[in-house]
Amino acid sequence: MSNNISKSRLWVARIMSGIVILFMLFDSVMKFFQPAPVVEGTLELGFAQHHIAVLGILGLVSTIFYAVPRTAVLGALLLTGYFGGVIATQIRMDAPLFTHVLFSVYLAILAWGGLWLRDERVRNLLPVQRQK
Repeated sequence: MSNNISKSRLWVARIMSGIVILFMLFDSVMKFFQPAPVVEGTLELGFAQHHIAVLGILGLVSTIFYAVPRTAVLGALLLTGYFGGVIATQIRMDAPLFTHVLFSVYLAILAWGGLWLRDERVRNLLPVQRQK
């Protein structure tokens, strides 16, 4: 992680990443408790009830990796795969584009954007260059 970024940039990065972490923690924990709306929603998406805990574990492990600075890039990669599955499921269900299908894209942008803002290695991997 680069130490020569401004405090405001660091806070924006933390907020972006924090949104992803909080959402995914809430989503994963709810898959363990399995309240009726979670079970109903998952069944409507075509999954069996015994898949709910597995999805919770996959989401939680990916989120934990993302939340730990040393493994954040691995976590972002795992979350990207998880989000890809969510997108495929939503497309298969003919869900609304901007609210359902692209929601995982929004989370992925926040996850990678937060990393990009705070980690020089990610900026080197994914350079954004200005036009001359």
